[in-house]
Parts: sequence; structure tokens; C-alpha cells
Amino acid sequence: MKTILLVLTIIFCSKAWAKLYLDKKVKFPLDTDLYERVLDKQECQRQLKYIQQNDSLLMARFLDSGMRVPRGILKGNLVDLGNYPQCLEIHSFVKDMSIEGKFCMIKVPVNQNLQLPPPFKNFTSNFDPGALRIHTKVFENLRDYTRNMEKIRATFGGELTDFRNDESNSFSSLTFHLAMCVPKVCTTEETIAGLLFNMTAVGFEYEDDYCRLPNDKPWALVDYVAVMIFSILGLLICICTYYDVNHNILSQKDPKEANEILIAFSALKNCRQLLVIKPNPNNINCLDGIRSLAIFWVIVGHVFYIIGFIPANPIDTVNWSQSYESLWITTATLTVDTFFLLSGLLLVYITAKKLTGRELIKNLPFFYLNRLLRMFPLLAAVVLYEASFSNRVADGPLWNRFMVNNAHKCRTFWWTTLLHLQNFINPQQACVGVTWYLAIDVQLHILSPIVLYWVLGRSKASAWTALTTAVFSSLAASTIYIFLSEPLKETLNNYIYYYVNILTRAPPFFVGLVYGYMLHLWRKRRAKIHTIVHSFITSFFICLLIIILYCKFKGDQVDFENNTMKSLFLSFLRPLWSLSLGWIIFACVNGYGGICTNIFYFIGPINWFLSLNVWIIPARISYAMYLIHMSVMFAVYSTTLQPVYFTVGSAMFDAFGFLWLSMFVAFFLTALIDAPFAILFKKLFECKLIILCFI
Repeated sequence: MKTILLVLTIIFCSKAWAKLYLDKKVKFPLDTDLYERVLDKQECQRQLKYIQQNDSLLMARFLDSGMRVPRGILKGNLVDLGNYPQCLEIHSFVKDMSIEGKFCMIKVPVNQNLQLPPPFKNFTSNFDPGALRIHTKVFENLRDYTRNMEKIRATFGGELTDFRNDESNSFSSLTFHLAMCVPKVCTTEETIAGLLFNMTAVGFEYEDDYCRLPNDKPWALVDYVAVMIFSILGLLICICTYYDVNHNILSQKDPKEANEILIAFSALKNCRQLLVIKPNPNNINCLDGIRSLAIFWVIVGHVFYIIGFIPANPIDTVNWSQSYESLWITTATLTVDTFFLLSGLLLVYITAKKLTGRELIKNLPFFYLNRLLRMFPLLAAVVLYEASFSNRVADGPLWNRFMVNNAHKCRTFWWTTLLHLQNFINPQQACVGVTWYLAIDVQLHILSPIVLYWVLGRSKASAWTALTTAVFSSLAASTIYIFLSEPLKETLNNYIYYYVNILTRAPPFFVGLVYGYMLHLWRKRRAKIHTIVHSFITSFFICLLIIILYCKFKGDQVDFENNTMKSLFLSFLRPLWSLSLGWIIFACVNGYGGICTNIFYFIGPINWFLSLNVWIIPARISYAMYLIHMSVMFAVYSTTLQPVYFTVGSAMFDAFGFLWLSMFVAFFLTALIDAPFAILFKKLFECKLIILCFI
């Protein structure tokens, strides 16, 4: 209990320290001062005059790389990204002038009050999209798209910036986001006036968004730290791999005589072990399939999520998202509760085999350290990469909004992610945004001994009392909070006050504790359930899973305004999802398996499918896949030169590509970082050397 109170004290103290930390200047991933230093009004006029009067080809290169009318306006596209690499490649030396390209994005309101010169002296253009009767449906769909993007942003914490959604939803606030290519020494206003005509004089309004130049990514301290740490790690891997090859292949010595510490970082050994598939009677085989399918669902859902913020056809996108065809994507957020279920289930199932209640309390520091250290190396490596190298792997017109933003978050809030406090301190500015799940999982593990002490005791009555109390208490607290919380009634607060809130996400974890205890009780024997009873229960839970998906889909619709039903959905859909899926696991483990059974014909094929060996490797690398898949997607989509035209087929094509790419990267991250440190920590705990840390 003292340890738990200490952890809670650290959390609240960290909030106060964070306010002081934020006052310190963190080096931004881009050299923002560079864009001001290069400006030179006189030199700008010289260059513009030369381009306009003497070099039509150079002028064409600037114009071709920049502003044009977005394609697909009637499909809702208000974005044109120009040609980013072509603009930055402009570098011409003429008449003692160095003319270089600078890429800029500007925001142009659709509603313009233009005062045109003669012969249109008395003509005033006050464009209002709402007045276009023939295209009323178009702008209604744009309004629905904007509202839908608000919901998605509220769900995922605003990791992405949607170009089309500004502060207001009114038609008059619609804004074009257009690219411009201007000389490095000029502003956008000077360029427009010099190469075209003085648009501001006729009332043309626009606002500068951001600009980019070549070599505008300065080296920071974190970059040097990353080079040093990853170089040491790489050197260690090379040395240990050489030792492994020399000992086991070249010298052909007995593998048992090899130094376990030296061989721990061998890339050859760890890659082989990841690929070895051996049956283990102590494993719950169906969990590999569930874990693999869950992470696949997460990745596919995130592909559709990111494309939804940069589509060339937003109206088609929102229409699809509101149709039943999208149910399998729009309900993908439920899959995170699958991980909470598995976390709670395995916590009890594994711990109950090793410890009693008293032994747990006695070894509580080791219990916490085992969980934290097991997750730390790979998480720390990803955080370090995000804060440094991620900003340098590529570049593109959207790099400023995605990768630069993520790098800045990690340079500012790396410590909250490593301490698993980001959902309390900076939920919307978290480094590696998907780690909100890890934070809640760790926090629930910290609280779990309150229940585990009774569950690991000898009294089954005490265990069941503790488990049922935990489940119903967490469910009651979550429900009361959801119904009474005023901030939750505002869509944009949904992410902070619901999605990453430990109170609202705890019930699935405690449901997992219940199923873990049930599997522990029947560890060496099968549960005997009457055929009719089992058939009825299984049928009920499978139907309930389908109903949950439908209710989740309906509750997320733009036009669903029943607040009472929304609160009910938020309170109970996720716990019921875990309850239903937990029963499927329990049924698979307790002998209703094989290709088919006489007891209940469709659990057999489910267990067979989930227990296939093909799921073992994806399950082993699922943690690394979860950490890095969003970074891979951001890096790819940030380089796109135009908004992505959305179709389900093209999105799935991208999704399969990201699945394989994420698996490829995750495999080597697991083999080279996660597996070696897991071996080291295991040796430390076995030798009790960790006690030295407390002396």
C-alpha cells in the first residue's frame, strides 16, 4: 500500500513539475529563425524583377511548383500541395544573385470580398458557398465531414491536423490550403505582388501558414545522444553476433558453454529464436491468434484514420464512414479493450502459478519492476528515435504538420511517456501517441495488488469476492462518472476525459482478472458444462459481440444525438466486449476445440483458427508493431505530394503494405532490442542483483 501511495504521489507531483518544465525552451525540430533571417526586401525586388523580365523559364518553375486551384472542389477537396521537391530544387546563379526556392503554405478563405479595378470598378464579389443552390448538397456533406472529423479527432486526441476543419463549421469559414513556391529572400505577399499582381490591393485575403527551406533541420542535443546510444547498441550487437558465430558455427563448441550475457545481444541467436515455433503445453494457444488479429485491426484502422484527414474526396470519405460498409473500421477502437482483457487475464493466470498473496506483497517492488523494465528498453528506443531520427528520414509538404509535430512532442514530453504519466499530464501532446494504452496498463498493474492479494490466497470465496467487487466497483464508478461528467458532453473533450481516462478504461482489465482466475482454477482440468448450457452461453456472447459492433457504429454517427444512449454505450459497450471475448477464450481453452466437436460445432473451428502456428510470430512482435506502426504511416503520408484519393480498395492496399512493413521493422526491433534486454533482466532477477539498487 505504501508503494501504491508513493506512485500516486509521484503522479501528482509530476503535474506540478511539468508546468515548470514547460517554461523551458525546447529546441524545435525546425530552424524557425532561419525563415526570418533569409528575408531581404531589396534583394527580393531584384530577384523578382529579374525573373519577371529576363527568365520566363525560371518564373515557370516557380509558378509550376506552387499555387493552383485544388482538384475535386465539388468532392470537398480544398487542399493543393504544389510540388514540394521541385520547389526546393530551384537553385539558380545569375548576375551575382543566388535565386533559391522556398515552399510555403497559405490559408485562403473561400469567402472573399473583392474590390476589382476597372472595367469592374463597381463590382464587388462577396462569395458565399451557402448561396449556391445547385451545390447545396456538396456543402451539407462538407459540414457533415467537418463534424465527423471533430468526432474522430476527439477520439484519437487530435494527433493529426485536418486542413479542412477550422474554428467554425459555417460555410463562410471554409478555407483553401494552397502551396506557393517563392524566392527564399521573399515573403508570399511580395512574390504575389511581384510575379502576378497586387492581390491585396483588391481585397484578396489570405494568411501565411508555414514555410520550408532546404537544410532547415538543425542538429540538437537529442540527435547527438541518439547517434551515441544507437551506435553503442549497434557495436554491442556486432560484437555479440561475432562471438555467437565464432563459438557455435566456426569453432563448433558446445552451445551450453557460451557466455549467456555475451550471447544475449547476438542478432543471429535472437532472430532464430523468434522464428522457432515449438508447442508449449503451458501456453494458451488461442491468445496468439487474438493478439495478432487485434494488432492487425489496430493498424488497418489507423490507416483509414490517417487517410481520413488528407483525402482528395472528403465527401465520399464521410459518406462511406456513415454507411454500414464502414462498420468494421469505425468500430476498430474496441480492439484496444481486447488488449486490456488479455493483460488482466494473463496477469492472474501467470502470477497465480508463481506467487501466493503474501509472497506478492513481500516481492511487490520486484512485481512492479518486472513490469516496468520489461517494457522500458523498446519504449525508450522508440521515444529516442521519434525525438531525433524520425525528423530526418524523409521530407515532404506535410512533414511540418506530422513528423515535426511528433518530434517536438517527444523532445518536450519524453519523460511523461517513459514514466507512463502522459494520460494525466499531457494527453493531447503525448510522445508516441499510441502509448496512452501502455500508461493505463501500467497504472492498472500498479493498482492490481489490491485485488491480487485476495485472488492469490487459498480462499476461493475471498478471491471471488475481491474480483466481483473490483469489477462492479470499477463499472459503477465509470458509469457514474460518464453520466455526471459535464466535459464529456463536449465532443472535443472526449479523448481527455474518456478515451485515455483510467477510470473509464479499467472495467475490461478487471473482467480479464476474472477470466484469468477462472482459467487458473481449471488449469489442470477442463470445466464441465452441460452441452445445452454451454451452447446457449456461447451463442449469447457471439450474438452480443455483433450487437456491440452495431451499437458502437450507431453511437458514433454524426446525427446520433441521444445523450442518454451515448452515455450507456460509453459505459457498457467496452466491458461487454471484454466479457464476450473472454468467454470465447475460456471456451477455446476448456476443450471445445479441434476441427469440430460434438458439443458445439462452431467453437471448434474458432479455436483451431486462433491456435494456428501462423499467429505465433506476429503475436511475439505485436508490442513492437504497436509502438512503431504510426510512425511508419506518418513518415510515408507526410511525403505525399497531393491529398490521397480515398477508396476502400486503395486504403486496404496501403493497409497491407503497412502491415508487412510494420512486421518487418518490429521483427528486428524485437530481436535486437526487446529480446536481449529481456534476457538481461531475467538474469538480474534470478541472481537477485536488483536488490543492490535498494541498498
